[in-house]
This record gives sequence, C-alpha cells and structure tokens, in this order.
Amino acid sequence: MLTAARILSIDQGTTNTKALLLDGQGTVLARAARPMTVHCPRPGWIEQDARAIWQAVLEVMDECLEAAGGAPPAALAVSNQRESVIVWNRKTGEPCGPCVIWQCRRTAPFCADLRQRGLETAIRQKTGLGIDPLFSASKAAWLIEQLPDGRARAEAGELCMGTVDSWLLWNLTQGAAHACDTTNASRTQLMNLSRLAWDDELLAWYGIPRAVLPKIQPSSHLFGGTAGAGRCGDGVPICGMIGDSHAALFAHAAFRPRATKATYGTGSSLMRATDAPVASRHGLSATVAWSADGLTQYGIEGNITLSGGTMQWAGELLGLHDPAADLAGMAAARNDNDGVYLVPAMAGLGAPYWRDDARGLITGLTRGTTAGHLARAALESIAYQVRDVFDAMALDTGEQPEMLLADGGASRNDQLMQFQADILGRPVVRNLSPDLSAMGAAWLAGLAAGVWTGVEELEQLPRQEQRFEPRMSETDRRRLHDGWRDAVARVLGDSKVPEMAT
Repeated sequence: MLTAARILSIDQGTTNTKALLLDGQGTVLARAARPMTVHCPRPGWIEQDARAIWQAVLEVMDECLEAAGGAPPAALAVSNQRESVIVWNRKTGEPCGPCVIWQCRRTAPFCADLRQRGLETAIRQKTGLGIDPLFSASKAAWLIEQLPDGRARAEAGELCMGTVDSWLLWNLTQGAAHACDTTNASRTQLMNLSRLAWDDELLAWYGIPRAVLPKIQPSSHLFGGTAGAGRCGDGVPICGMIGDSHAALFAHAAFRPRATKATYGTGSSLMRATDAPVASRHGLSATVAWSADGLTQYGIEGNITLSGGTMQWAGELLGLHDPAADLAGMAAARNDNDGVYLVPAMAGLGAPYWRDDARGLITGLTRGTTAGHLARAALESIAYQVRDVFDAMALDTGEQPEMLLADGGASRNDQLMQFQADILGRPVVRNLSPDLSAMGAAWLAGLAAGVWTGVEELEQLPRQEQRFEPRMSETDRRRLHDGWRDAVARVLGDSKVPEMAT
C-alpha cells in the first residue's frame, strides 16, 4: 500500500458534481461540490448543458487540490451519472447539442417502434437490457438525427458520441483519448454483454455509426494522462472510470456474489455481483458490475425511476419552503400511513414493471387524511419500490440476501432506513460516507496505479456503517405490503400484482 499517494476522484452526478481527494489509507483529505442545473424544454424531455458539466468538474478538481496544498495527485478517477449521452465535434471538442440525461423520455416513440419490429428479445439477449428510453442508444440516435447531415457526419468520423465518462475523459486529455469503461458501455444497449464489444446488429438497429463510438476499456485501467486540466496540469494518469451505481457497489466492498446494495438517489439502483450474466425473468437487467485488466465481474440490477425524488416532488406539491427536508419532518411526526399509498409513477414505472405508460397515484384517502399521512406515504413508497426489486432479484438468482447495503442521499433518513428494514424483514446496513461513488472509483484507480495491490487490501480499509434491524411483525409487514401491491395494481390496470417474495 502506497500510503503517501493521493487520488483525486470525480463524481459527476445529475444533481451535483463532486470531487474527493484521498490518501492511500482511504482518508478523505479534501471535498468540493457544485450543484447542477437540469433543463426540461418539453414535458418528458430532460437535459443538461454539456459545457456546464465540464466546467463544474474543473472547478471541483481545482478546489480540492487547492485545499490540500495544490500538488497534483498520483492518479485521477471518474464516476458518473449513467445512460446520459453527449455528441460532440471531434475536431473542435464542442458539444453538438445538450447532454440528454438518463431520466429523459423523448425517445419513447423510437423504443416503441423497436418493440413493434419484434426486436426486444434479441436486444435483451445481446445486452441484458429491455428496451426503454432510459438507456443510451436511442438518445444517441436522436442527437445524431437532429443535426444537419448528422448521419453522414457521424459515418465520416466528424462526430464523437459518449456517455459522461467519455465526455470527461476527452476534455481531461484534450481529445487524446476517446474511451469509456465496460460498466458505462453495458448501459448503452449497444454493447454485447458476452463479448464486451460493440455489436454490429445493435448499431444497425439503433442507427449508430461505429465511427462515433469510444473504445471500451476495463474500469480499472490506464485511460490516458491529463493535458492542461486545471491544477492537475499535464500527465496525471487517469486510472479509473465507472458508472456511479457500480462504483457504490465496489465501495461497499461487495466483491462477492449475494451482497446486494441499494443506492438511494433521485431514482434508485439495486445491484449485486453475480458469477455470470443472469437472464432475468422478473424485469431486471444483467450488467457489468466492474472490471479490471483480465477480470470482469458481472452483476444484476434493478432501476427505480423515482424514489428519493418523490420527497422533493411531494414537498413541492404541498408548497413547502424546503420541500424534501420539510416533508421528511412531516413524515417523522407520523407513526403510520393511515392506509394512504403513493405510487410515484410520474415518469412511468421502472424495474421490475417497466411501464412507460404508468402514471402516479395516491390511494386510500379519507376525510381524516392529513398532509402528514401523504408525507409518510411518499417516504414509504421508496422502501416499497426497493422491496419490489429486492424480491425480484432473489427470484432471478435463487438466493435471498441476508441484508441490504444502503447508500445515497435519501439513505441518511433514519426513518426510511428503519422502515426499509421492517418491510424487507432483513437488516439494512447503511454506509455513512456521503461520497461512496467517488470512493469506489478511487479504489479502482488506486488498483491500476499500484496504490493497492488487490481487493484484500481494500476490504481492510475503514468503513463507517450503521445497522438497522427489522422490528415489524410479519402480520403488519404483509398487511402493509399487500396495500402497496393493490395500489400498484391500480396503476398498472391489473387486478393483482404477482407476489414476488420467495
């Protein structure tokens, strides 16, 4: 272990861009963050300014290094919001449109056409992913088609397309490297999961010319060196790139199958490592969990479209001054939901249902319902959705995890974590670090840079955790969960949602 080595890790997210400077013992030496702005030019269209993303990254990098004395780090790492896509000019480096982010639904008609052509089974077999606007390929096709002569320019190699990790790498190296890692590639719906390579049939179905694509590399790998990247200067090796949810799984030291984590953000991701790609029968996705030179760890994942963001939405609906925080306070004042359920399908339902046409629902209202009951229902909806995916994951893998590992902004709510343990009937172990994705990316970069020699050393690094044990009776657990399943059935227009518990 090179304890004196320092790693600068970028975590570029939808809501915030962060940077973290760590030493070889995993100690945080400096932090910096910038809030990010999301634009909604039309209903269902969600995007960000690609230039603003890069500018925010530069600012947090410089702030971290200045706070720690200004010396350049030994290595640099990147974790990023996944599925979001940027197209830029290869010669000038200027973006040719917005960053169309993962939440955007503008390509729903394109995805519906793919289904009508009967391609869903083949696409799922190749990628481990069902057809949905969430994934990158349809967004990239849309961006290219919006440009004058976009297809011809793309085929001629005048354009670059990439996920956010690719965009940052291009800027960090001033165009010397156009690459992405396997985890981000696995979320594009253009990579063959078995071969870890771009697939010609997928490219043809989505209309993406191969010439625009980045090179796929392992997550822990030397991607290139910085070139004039603020205080980093020249020549700092970029040794780790990984999608944020995968990075969080890695930072939990969940290196072996059966360990399951949930990252509670605007949406939520449940993921666990698997020995090989798992063909899901219950609405989940096969993916690459992480990779290093000579090693690929697969995983299974369920993505929830709106979880922590439900608190912000409900707080705004009620006109609260600080929507998410004030709503959490109202929920804390209630011991139960009084029969009120909120299904937050305001942008459809993700795993395990995958229904674009689903819309949000509040059910169980009575004359005695208060704003506090609605607040409690909003909070509980996060835990119910996590249980839906947790149960589906157990069915797909044939193994019931002993606990759930938790991280992310909404996981800091003690009431939510206790209710999550109660509704699962299993302990929830919360990691107390606010920067878990950045930490995981730094660990991967440190392996490639020789700061650590293997995951055994990483397992010994200190981790602050808090455990929540289930306290609810089985009778109450089933009663509450049955109420949730009834509410979801109403949203889906079904008489009953299938029971997924094993």
